[in-house]
Amino acid sequence: MAALATPALEGWTRYQQNGSCFSAPDALQHFQSWKTKTDQVKKIEFIRTGNKLKNQLVNLQKHKNVIFNKKSDFTMEYCILEELEHKLTKNRKTEKAKIQQKLTRIHSAVKGLQRQLKDVKPTPEFVDKLREMMEEAEAAISSFKEEQRQIYDELLREENAATNEISALERKIEMWAVGTSAARIFKQCVFPVHKEVQNQFPEEVIELERFLQQTGGRQGGWDQCDHQIFLRIWRKHKGKPSYITETLEHLPDRTKEDIQSHEKWHKEFLILESQKKEAIQKWKMKKREKSKILVQKENPEEVPTDTQREREETQKQKTEEERKKRLAELEAWKKDKALATAAKQEAQLKEEEEKEKKKQRERQRQLQMKLLLEDYSREKKEQEELLRFEKEKREEAEREEKKRTAAEEIVKFQERDLHKLELKVLEKQAKEDEKIEKEKRLSKLKKKVHINVTRDPCRLFRPTKVWEERTKEIGPVGTGPVLYIPHRAVPSWRQGL
Repeated sequence: MAALATPALEGWTRYQQNGSCFSAPDALQHFQSWKTKTDQVKKIEFIRTGNKLKNQLVNLQKHKNVIFNKKSDFTMEYCILEELEHKLTKNRKTEKAKIQQKLTRIHSAVKGLQRQLKDVKPTPEFVDKLREMMEEAEAAISSFKEEQRQIYDELLREENAATNEISALERKIEMWAVGTSAARIFKQCVFPVHKEVQNQFPEEVIELERFLQQTGGRQGGWDQCDHQIFLRIWRKHKGKPSYITETLEHLPDRTKEDIQSHEKWHKEFLILESQKKEAIQKWKMKKREKSKILVQKENPEEVPTDTQREREETQKQKTEEERKKRLAELEAWKKDKALATAAKQEAQLKEEEEKEKKKQRERQRQLQMKLLLEDYSREKKEQEELLRFEKEKREEAEREEKKRTAAEEIVKFQERDLHKLELKVLEKQAKEDEKIEKEKRLSKLKKKVHINVTRDPCRLFRPTKVWEERTKEIGPVGTGPVLYIPHRAVPSWRQGL
């Protein structure tokens, strides 16, 4: 509403400055009616969506009641669910009341603004007051939308976490179905070891086996699926504390303490395993030397001389030194390669983070540009609508002006015609009066002079003097020849005369 009233108010100010021929309340009323019609479709769609969600909530409540009716099988679990349900219902009602209260405040602010717009006064104080009211309403609407957006984002995160938790539980149920639970693996890992067999192996190997038997095997008592997820995330983050958050998202049934204890177990397992490998290498070397001594004792004739023994010892030392040197070079190369790989991975990770940040900034920029374009398009559309309303009102005012002018001209023409008619009537009346006056004078003269005239109806049949002259006969003696004028025909009414 604030966005609607702002351009209308600016348009009204412009109309007053330009000397517009129509008032701002009419323009605002027309514009608001048009805006109401265009928003009606959105309101209907919003109400339809709300009713659909309401029906879904009713169906979920029915399904929940059906489930709670079976709580005799699992009393404790259903008690926990009921407590959670009561808590969520209470929170939902509280949130609904808060939303209704905020919407009521926004509605009252908008209604107050509409009441102010019904009686617009061309004063700066009134304009400032309207602007303050619009800014307050717009700020309330914006804060409400931002708060609802944050709540919606939080619900989306909770939904994702719940989806991950359900997926993890489904995987566990599938693992249980095929008989690969952690308890079964732990039972299979425990074997009795004879003391004589234990004495044949180095202490480190026996220590590792004892550690695995005491801690639940090579997965530390965890499921194989959970342990593989833990290893993948732990290696991805290179043991940094940031891996705990991602692990909790993928393993929602594990706590932070469980993950930390499992990490401690895994580090100890790696140390013992490396010690086992070193001990096995030493044990192999000792066994090889013992076998050589036994061979020499069995074949004394083949015992080498001191010089040969020294030469072999020297050769053996050289070989050992070369082997150690190669091992040192190999270890150095492995360390360099590991450092290079770590640096490369770190650089790649930084590059990916930079790319992600760049993409995020680009998305934010595009979103801002989109919002700016939408605001610009909306303002342009509103301005066009205001201009169209202005044009329509101007044309309507011009038509009204033409009607008024035509009505005035018609009145003038009617007055002129009436005046002419009155003049004609007066002229006719004057002629009649003059005729009457003349008759009166003649009657007075007739009274004074006596006239006796005899009537002769036969005089109409007498020929006129002209006709008598034409019918006179001309004597033999004449002044000259008579000219003859031929006629084409004689009219029927003159024939025989």
